[in-house]
Amino acid sequence: MASTDDGHLAPAPSASVREAGADLPDDASLDDYLRFAALHNPGLRAAYERWLAAVERIPQARALPDPTVSYGYYFESVQTLTGPQRQRLRGTQMFPWLEKLLLRGDAAAEAARAAELHFEAEKLTLFEEVTRAYAEYYYLTRAIAVTRESLALVRNWEALIRARYRVATENYPDLINAQVELGKLDDRMRTLEDLRTPTVALLNDTLGRDSATPVPSPTTLPDVSAHLPDAEALRRLRDHNPKLAALEATVDEYERRTELARKDYFPDVSVGIEWIETGRRSGQNVPGAGEDPVIGVVSLNLPIWWQKYSAGVREAEANRRATERAQADTERSLTTELQFALYRFRDAERKIDLYGNALLPKAREALHANATAYESGRADFLDLLEAQRLFLEFGLSYERALADRTQSHAAVQTLLGAPPLEPEAIR
Repeated sequence: MASTDDGHLAPAPSASVREAGADLPDDASLDDYLRFAALHNPGLRAAYERWLAAVERIPQARALPDPTVSYGYYFESVQTLTGPQRQRLRGTQMFPWLEKLLLRGDAAAEAARAAELHFEAEKLTLFEEVTRAYAEYYYLTRAIAVTRESLALVRNWEALIRARYRVATENYPDLINAQVELGKLDDRMRTLEDLRTPTVALLNDTLGRDSATPVPSPTTLPDVSAHLPDAEALRRLRDHNPKLAALEATVDEYERRTELARKDYFPDVSVGIEWIETGRRSGQNVPGAGEDPVIGVVSLNLPIWWQKYSAGVREAEANRRATERAQADTERSLTTELQFALYRFRDAERKIDLYGNALLPKAREALHANATAYESGRADFLDLLEAQRLFLEFGLSYERALADRTQSHAAVQTLLGAPPLEPEAIR
C-alpha cells in the first residue's frame, strides 16, 4: 500500500496488477495457477483500476473549490473625486460551510473502501473459479486414466476369448459381451477426450489466456480439510466476507452523504479582494487622489430553496436504507450458500473415505478374484464384467469426490473471505 498526501492508504502496484512475462511451468501446482490468474486475469485488473479510481476521488472531494478571478474594463473611464477609474480586478475563494469538506472526503473514503473490498471479493471469486476449473481438469485427467485402465483390461479379455473361440473352447456370447463392453468403454473414452478442449478453455479463461493455449494436465490436488462448526462458520461469514463488508462501507458512505446533505441548508462563504486602477485627476489636489483602492469582499450564497435540500436529504437516506436492505438480503443468500458449500464438502469427504478406504479396495479384490476364477473356468464372464464395471464406477466416484472436495473447499474459503489454500481460515 502507498500513502496519499492526506495520509489515506492507496493501492500500490502489486502482484495483482504487475505485468509478468513468465508462463506456467510444466509441473504447475494450483498455487502457480492462482498466482498466474492474479497477474493476468483482465476482470481482476479492472476491479483494481476501479479501486484506484475511487482512491483518487478522495483528494478531489476534500479540496477547496477553485478560486475565481474576474476582470472588468471600463470602456469609458468613471470619473470619481480621486480620479478616473479604468479597470478592476477581483479574486475570490469560496469556503464551504463547516464540515462540508470533511464529510465529502469521508464519503469518498468510504466509497474507496467499498471499491477495495469489491476488489478483494473479485479476487477471491477468481481464485474459486480457477480452483474449480483446475479440479475439474484434474478429474477429467484421472477419469481418462481410470477408463483407459478398464479399457485395457477388457481388451485383454476380448483377445483371450477370441483365442479360445478359435479353438472352440469358449462360448460365442462371451465374445459378443466383451465386444459390447469394449464399444461402451471406447465411447466413454471418446466423450472424455472430447471434453478436454472445453475444460482447458475454461481454465484458460480464468487465467486470462487464449482458450487454445496448452495447459499441462494436473497430477495432484491440494490436501484440504474443514472442521469448522456451522455457528463459527456463520460468524466468520458475517465478520470477514468482503461482499458484506463492501455493503457496510457503502452504508457508512450514505450516512456521510446524509449529513452532508443536511449541511446544504447553511450558506457557503466566499472571501475575496478587489483592486481598482484609478488615475490622477488633473487640476485637483485631494487626499488619496490617484491611489488605487483595494477592497475586501465577503459574500454568502442564499440557500432558500429548501425543497431541493430536503429532497437531497431524503435521497441520501433512501440510498442508505436500500443498501442496508441489500446487505441483509446478501447475508441471507450467502448464509444459504455457505450451508450448501459446507454440506458438499462434508459429503465429498465422506465419499472419499467410503470409496478410498472401503468400496474401491473391495472392488479391486473382487475384480482380481473374478478374473482369476474366469481364467480357470470357475466363473461366468458376465460376473467378471460386472466386477469390472463396479471397479470403474467406484474409481470414477472416488476421483469425482476428490475434485468435489477441492471445489467445495474453495467455495467455503471464498464465502469466509480467505484465499483457497489458507487452511487455517476454516480449520
